[in-house]
Amino acid sequence: MTVGRADGPSGPQLPLDSGDDNGITPAAPAAEQAAAPEKASKAGRNLPAAIGVGAALGALVIGILLFAPTAWLAVVACAIGIATWEVTKRLREADVRVPPIPLLVGGQAMIWLGWPYGTTGVLAAFAGTVVVSMLWRLFQRGLSAQPQNYLRDTAVTVFTAAWLPLLASFATLMVLQDQGAQRVFCLMIVCVSSDIGGYAAGVLFGKHPMAPAISPKKSWEGFAGSLIACVVAGVLTVTLMLDAAWWVGVLLGLLLVLCATAGDLIESQVKRDLGIKDMGTLLPGHGGIMDRLDSILPSAFVTWLVLAAFL
Repeated sequence: MTVGRADGPSGPQLPLDSGDDNGITPAAPAAEQAAAPEKASKAGRNLPAAIGVGAALGALVIGILLFAPTAWLAVVACAIGIATWEVTKRLREADVRVPPIPLLVGGQAMIWLGWPYGTTGVLAAFAGTVVVSMLWRLFQRGLSAQPQNYLRDTAVTVFTAAWLPLLASFATLMVLQDQGAQRVFCLMIVCVSSDIGGYAAGVLFGKHPMAPAISPKKSWEGFAGSLIACVVAGVLTVTLMLDAAWWVGVLLGLLLVLCATAGDLIESQVKRDLGIKDMGTLLPGHGGIMDRLDSILPSAFVTWLVLAAFL
């Protein structure tokens, strides 16, 4: 099935979004419904593949955090490198000329400079990435040719650098702190709980669309399931793993359900602007690496902030 661009010549067309939408399945022509794979779930996923990939990724994260927490930096660096490549490739397909090399190199610098220099290293790497990217795009066509769409392309470049590696760096900063592995576990468990709670409640009870113009399958019932799951997971993880007050877990759960939902909606809108279904195809049942990181990236910053402030 061909996915149309939102601003295509034949009128408004909404690309299918395979993100963590929870609940409502938009109506589709009978021919498309008949051609849909039998394994596709109500929420639009190949559920067996999604569960298998999710379980494998979860086992990898658990093993690394339990036995080699410092290796978490390498995992995040690898994931962000792939996600950045996915996003820049999709942008280039839409004729948005972001410079991939400064973004890839600068993204790795943000991850790794946080190890010896903390937030100072991350901020310095981000600022350096922005400056190099602006100059790279300015002279990409040489000294004698004027750059085209310079303002648009540099703005999208800065957005990409902040959206992916800058936010991801907070997930690595956490693992370097006291009880670092436990802090990262809090982030991952609450985010996974948001996904599972939203998926289950949305598929079972989803009737009222939350933001149909952005993500038509996401429902308020699914959001309520995510909210309950996040608060419960937040309280359990914070009290049992970090020996902190229960209200810190409540605060973390409330903030992360907002961050996770916002992250899903932001990526959904980006994909709609680009007229695509997924950022990539690396993970069966999920899409690309970026399609798995959309809710985790903003949640990493908020988790780092809440735990740093109250622990």
